[in-house]
Amino acid sequence: MTVVEKKTTDRLQDNLVQVQRLIERQRLVEGLVHRQEMPKHDLVESIVHKQNLAELQHKLDAQHPADIAYILEALPPEDRLLVWELVKAERDGEILLEVSDAVRETLIESMDPHELVAAAEQLDADELADLAPDLPRQVVYEVMGALDAEERQQLQSALSYRDDQVGALMDFDIVKIRADVTCEVVLRYLRRFDELPEQTDKVFVIDDEGVLKGVLPIRKLLVSDPEALVEDVMATEVVAFHPDEDAEDAALAFERYDLVTAPVVDASGKLIGRLTVDEMVDVIREESESDMLNLAGLKEEEDLFAPVIDSVKNRWAWLAINLVTAFIASRVIGAFEGSIEKIVALAALMPIVAGIGGNSGNQSTTMIVRALAMGQVQASQALRLWRKELGVGIINGLVWGGVLGLLAWWLYGNFALGLVMTTAMTLNLILAATIGVFTPLTMTRLGRDPAVGSSVMITACTDSGGFFIFLGLATIFLL
Repeated sequence: MTVVEKKTTDRLQDNLVQVQRLIERQRLVEGLVHRQEMPKHDLVESIVHKQNLAELQHKLDAQHPADIAYILEALPPEDRLLVWELVKAERDGEILLEVSDAVRETLIESMDPHELVAAAEQLDADELADLAPDLPRQVVYEVMGALDAEERQQLQSALSYRDDQVGALMDFDIVKIRADVTCEVVLRYLRRFDELPEQTDKVFVIDDEGVLKGVLPIRKLLVSDPEALVEDVMATEVVAFHPDEDAEDAALAFERYDLVTAPVVDASGKLIGRLTVDEMVDVIREESESDMLNLAGLKEEEDLFAPVIDSVKNRWAWLAINLVTAFIASRVIGAFEGSIEKIVALAALMPIVAGIGGNSGNQSTTMIVRALAMGQVQASQALRLWRKELGVGIINGLVWGGVLGLLAWWLYGNFALGLVMTTAMTLNLILAATIGVFTPLTMTRLGRDPAVGSSVMITACTDSGGFFIFLGLATIFLL
């Protein structure tokens, strides 16, 4: 019996380190052999090279495709291509599905068309639909030509939907039964399979027209009377999806109802596929990663070892916006140069007001973006949310602004400066709450991703606003 260990993060990291050491040792040993003067030098060098590659390949053969994908993503391009060449050809398709989009692009560019065709032919129709958008068009045509009529229709169906729709993610490998047969007949039918499709926790019950009538959980089937009819033991309240529904909404439903699989039906109720929990976990993970990137102002996922110019293109847009906002903040400070010259303490205290405001605004934005992603908030609730965040900002401003005001009074011996500090902190947190609530809600209303650049906008507004409020109050009440 072969035991497959679950790979914890530490275990994955250990595998990565071992692969990196094997690569380093290979290059070191081959470099030494190459510099040696010896008889039959080329033969010896070839034998050493093959021995080193064999050890590395043996290590890779023992890894799960997802673990190899993890290793590939963590290696620089030259090492990545070396490892990729050692992966067995029949595993190429599975690994291409697991790696990030950016890394997948580099791997596909390194492969010949016939290698891509061979990799794609190892995949099912639903898996091929995930990979097809990244493949050269000629490769896709060649692979489709090798499919039978049913698989070709399934692939075309999946490709007709956007990546963020249920139809692009549905699995066509489903087990269907009729409602007018007994449980014993169903059990005999299932035993005819060499193995059931992955994630099979239920069989789908349909009528003669293929319309979904209910589902029969496997655990229910096993304990039911063999002579009982399926229609008497099946569940008729079913969470089903349409192919044009949003994949993120489906993923949230899987989380809410603890689903393993769920049927996908067309407008007439006919069963056309199923969703599985592994696909939904990927959707949740990808959405989470996308939100993280968008909050930081990154346009898309980036290969860790991407060329400099590619990384620049991915990051320049929001950096340019940030440059403009930073320039505006500098002009705000410039407008109060006279005040700062007369009260030097203002220069030391104003970054605190701006920094705390940015932090508070990012907290508000993160809460709103998360609530929007989970469907817990609507744009119509904006005022109520704003009032709540306003209350949080006022309390935090008075408490922590009061603490900073006391410190300012103690440090500089100026009671009025402490009051200005407290007031400025409170007003800036009110501004942060306002921007933090309305920025993502406005993006949503405009049909944009609410996470895109929100943190950049928060920082820009609270910096400029914080400087203006603090220096303005100081000018009015201290000078």
